[in-house]
Amino acid sequence: MIKMVRKLNIPAGLAIVWLMVSALLAQEAGPREISLSLEEAIYRALKHNLNLVAEVYSTEKASENISVARESFLPSLGIGYGSSRIAKRSTSWIQSSGTFISSTQNYDAKLTQRLPIGGTLSVSLASYISDSNQRFQLYNPSYDTQLRFDFTQPLLRDFGPRVAKREIIVARQNYAISEAQLKNQVMETIYQVEEAYWNLVLAQENLKVKQQSLQLARDQLAKTRKEIEVGQQASIEILNVQAAVSQREAEIVQAEASVRTAEDRLKVILNLTSGTDLATVHLIPSEKPEFKPVKVDLKEALQTALLKRPDLQIDNLTIESKRYNYDLTRNQLLPQLDLNFSYWSPGVSGDILLYRDNNFLIGEVVGKIPGSLWDSFRDASRFLYNNWSVNFTLTIPLADFISRSKLALAQTELAEAQAKQKAREQQAMLEVSEAVNNIETLAKSVEAYRVAREYAEKLLEAETKKLAVGLTTNFFVLDAQEKLAAARSAELKALIDYNLAQARLEKVLGTILENRKVSLGQVGQK
Repeated sequence: MIKMVRKLNIPAGLAIVWLMVSALLAQEAGPREISLSLEEAIYRALKHNLNLVAEVYSTEKASENISVARESFLPSLGIGYGSSRIAKRSTSWIQSSGTFISSTQNYDAKLTQRLPIGGTLSVSLASYISDSNQRFQLYNPSYDTQLRFDFTQPLLRDFGPRVAKREIIVARQNYAISEAQLKNQVMETIYQVEEAYWNLVLAQENLKVKQQSLQLARDQLAKTRKEIEVGQQASIEILNVQAAVSQREAEIVQAEASVRTAEDRLKVILNLTSGTDLATVHLIPSEKPEFKPVKVDLKEALQTALLKRPDLQIDNLTIESKRYNYDLTRNQLLPQLDLNFSYWSPGVSGDILLYRDNNFLIGEVVGKIPGSLWDSFRDASRFLYNNWSVNFTLTIPLADFISRSKLALAQTELAEAQAKQKAREQQAMLEVSEAVNNIETLAKSVEAYRVAREYAEKLLEAETKKLAVGLTTNFFVLDAQEKLAAARSAELKALIDYNLAQARLEKVLGTILENRKVSLGQVGQK
């Protein structure tokens, strides 16, 4: 490095600074430790877990679909304009001699509104301007305006708000299902975090137990060597101790691998890092498992699960959706009977042509009384002329009228959803019962393993004292050490299993969000 500095003629002070910066960057790029409580781990998972993020987007999409469905009831406005000109040789005595010329312009605007009962209402305003050199006209140019109201209403098929609003109803049902799915995914993620967190704690604590056991074996090996040197023990005694040290060193390797596996699993759930970066972060759980006895009433737990489990809520929503689809299918089997009502008011204006002697047959125009497009608008808006029409249209779809396959399919889907709901309820009851029984069993196991660990500690203490006075051998001391290590590991596993059983109970009851005061609004929000 010094030779490179000299070659580039970099001042020595600058080279030292560069080396220090490089060292700091290398230090920052190295592994870093993150102390993490269970609550912090859950909070991070709610913000960054990829499965949750995807589910949030799915729920937002379902929410937007409701807005899209509602937009179908927003009024629509149509505006049109047209213009034409016709010029040709006159072919009638009514037309002017020589060349007949006619030009027209038309304007129209139409406002259409869907109605909640299934019909449509439209209001239109149209104007028609005509100008030609045709003979014997009373108005030229002429202005025709029409204000029109049209109402169409289905009376059988597609009648009523439940049919007319089907897009909105389906979108709301899908949103409710999507929201329940998000809730279910949040609960599953929280449980996965707890499971991964406590399994990491178990792996790390088990590693500590193995390390303590190895240290005891190494201490015993050093003590045995000294005793052999002074002749207090036979040289063959060292073989058992050396074998125990080697075995426990191998157990350390396996325990370290278990820690890495458990740590990587938690990192992935938290979306902490990815790929090769997994090795650059080390998680240090800051919490230890505690034994908090709980009593659960099975009957009350079953009722709670029926009310709050999101998967059961999804089944109920699915049945509601299938029942609506069945009702909609029945409606679509009805004949199509439509009521069509129209009312319109015309307005006519233009330049009134004045003929000599008030005789249009002479064909000599001597003057004009000017008119305007506005005059035709005014007449149309005054409703001077009542024009209306009413008609009914009946359409019978023979395929639907004869066949009932669509209705049978909808009925089958409804029955299928109801059967799945019953099956899921039974499965939920089984899961709750197993979770309650598991908590009671593990509570007893924690106490039993605690007592076993205390006896193992006393046994090791007694064997160590006996060895000191020559009443036993290394074999029994090493055996007592292994039993103590196994007892400590078993007690720790029972304690963590008990904590996980409590989390499992919260999950199968559907109360995990309430107990942790988590709302769906917190998911995926920065």
